[in-house]
Amino acid sequence: MLRLSAAKLWKRFWVEDMADKELKVTLIKSVAGRLKKHQACVQGLGLRRTHHSVVVKDTPENRGMINKVSYLLSVEEA
Repeated sequence: MLRLSAAKLWKRFWVEDMADKELKVTLIKSVAGRLKKHQACVQGLGLRRTHHSVVVKDTPENRGMINKVSYLLSVEEA
């Protein structure tokens, strides 16, 4: 009998399912004058300038960065 911890079950059913989805993220507002952590999140998502769009995988890490700087972004499913 195979036993999995709650963390492994969560990873198996939630994270792997989310990774199949993709999000289109667009930078709407400039990062000039923003907090360094917020600038780093925008850079981590791969956004370079205003109105630049990228497609990223829907993972908890990317969701966290998107939530932190949501006031700068436009997000839609790809």
